[in-house]
Formats: sequence, structure tokens, C-alpha cells
Amino acid sequence: MRLAILTSGGDCPGLNAVIRAVVRTATDRHGWECVGIKYGWKGLATGEMIPLPTQAVSGILYRGGTILGTSRFNPAKDKETTARILENLVLHQIGGVICIGGDGTLRASHEIAKLGVNIVGVPKTIDNDIAATDVTFGFQTAVQIVTDAIDRLHSTAESHNRIMILETMGRNTGWIALAAGLAGGADLILIPERPFSYEKICEMLVKRHERKSFSIVVVAEGAFPEGGKPVDIGELDAFGRPRLGGIGFELAREIEARTKIESRVTVLGYVQRGGTPVAYDRILATRFGVAAVEAAYNRQFDCFIALKGEDLVPVPIADGTGKTKTADEKLFEVAKLFFG
Repeated sequence: MRLAILTSGGDCPGLNAVIRAVVRTATDRHGWECVGIKYGWKGLATGEMIPLPTQAVSGILYRGGTILGTSRFNPAKDKETTARILENLVLHQIGGVICIGGDGTLRASHEIAKLGVNIVGVPKTIDNDIAATDVTFGFQTAVQIVTDAIDRLHSTAESHNRIMILETMGRNTGWIALAAGLAGGADLILIPERPFSYEKICEMLVKRHERKSFSIVVVAEGAFPEGGKPVDIGELDAFGRPRLGGIGFELAREIEARTKIESRVTVLGYVQRGGTPVAYDRILATRFGVAAVEAAYNRQFDCFIALKGEDLVPVPIADGTGKTKTADEKLFEVAKLFFG
């Protein structure tokens, strides 16, 4: 079989580890030929492909980003686009596609799979919010990056007697903010699952500053006050979702106005998903890649690979997407013990 590989949506630490594992497993174990699709589903619509022999994936395990490039492109957005994709699959004699992407990408892949395309998905998001899998690769790397940032902010916060607000990624869930905030000793963590009260958080911060001269607040980009909504920048992505950002600055304005304590903001943004993946993500991404090829070999299509405990299992795309895995309530209760 001629197997194609694509990476779609935002980049994520561990993508190259998946690509490497897919190519090595497909080529060395099953004797298949692999090709890489450039820039995700967009590349399949335009016919941009490159050969992927085993030497092409040598030395990429530790590299961030994706050697194939990526884009936010909906392959099922209109009939013309879908028709071009189907034509290119036939033209290039593609027998199966390994699609590495997040929830939106996987749902779009399901629409293409319903047209008879042999697709196996690999779930990818640093937000860790895909419901059917226990963990997604890239999450642990993002948590480590944010934790390191919190450690660095502690010194400047204490030196200047400030409230330092760190805005993290996390559209619908606060997994990154919660895990990194707990690991970094944040004094307050705000996540989308728990709408906050300005009055209560300011009261807490004022009380803390009676005994400590600084505070670290970690907030997920999708967090919002009670009765409010997430802050967006007025743009939509390829799947029609508002682009979020700015809650950190809104928090700083409100907190400083109410408490009269100097407040400053750091927005990590894309730093969270760039750079070298940590060891855990390299291993998990490698396991995902191997399992994806084995699913294709066993003709288990229109599915994606999910981590369940210690095992990797194929899950129907339709059953595992469109649902959000919210941040762990028990973990949040642990974190709350250290607020203030």
C-alpha cells in the first residue's frame, strides 16, 4: 500500500516523532511506500506531496514543529475542495492516509472517510482536551514550558512587589494552566471550566499582599468572569471558531483598578507549542505512530488512536470527537489548597 501522512492544525511538540514512527513502521515492518502531504489537507487539495523514505525521517525525533508543514484547512468545506482531494488520492495512488490533528481536523477527516477514503487519525493538541484519549502528545511539553515561565516570573514579581499574570493557551479547557500552575506554585489559577468573580479574586489577592509582597496568577485564554464570555480578537479560524486572546490584559486592568496593586501580563502564546518535545511526548508520539500504522494494516479505518490507561486502542472518529475533556475537578481542588 502507498500510505500518505499529513499534519493539520496548529503545530505541536511530537509531530515529527509520529511521522518518523509511521514511516519506519510502514516501511520496515510492512514494506509499504510512504509519502508526505505538505501543509495538511490543503496540500492534498493542491497535490503537494513528497516521498518519505526512511532516510527522510532520520534525525527528526527531537525536532519541534513538523517537517511536512501544516495549515488550518477544512477538507470538507465545499464540494469542489472535496472533489479535488478525492481526485488527488486516486491520481497519486494513495491507499490510506494517516491524519495527525486535533478535534476539528479529525471531525473533518471523518467527513472525508465517509466518502470511502481509508483514514486513521492520531489525536494532537497541547490542550489535552480530546475526550476519547487519556492524554495527547505535546501536552507535557507545553506544561513544562509554562512551568519554567512561572519559575522565572517569581523572581521579578517578588523584586517589584507586583501581581504577575501569565496567560496560557486553553480555548475550552484549562489543562495547561491547571497543571503548570500547580507545578509552578501559582497563587491563583483561572480556567474556562470555573467562571471567576473579580470581587472574590481581588479580595483574595489583597489579603495575600498583607503577608506577601507579590502574586502569580495563571489564566487560560478561554477563562471568563461570571456572566461574561471569553475575550476574542474579532477573527474566526478555518473552522469558524473565534480566535481567543486578551483575558490576561483585561484581568490586569481590573485587578489594578480594584486593588491598586501594580499588575503586569505575560502572554506565552506560540512559545508553548514550539521547540523540542520532552521525553514523555517523544515516547507517546512514537507509540501513536506505530499504532496508527497497525490500525491501517488491520483495515481499521475511520478511527483514531487513543491512549486508554497504558494501552493504545483505535476509537471510531465519530464516537471520540465533538466532545471536550474538561480539566480534572479533583486536580483543581488540590490546586485550590495553595491559592492565596
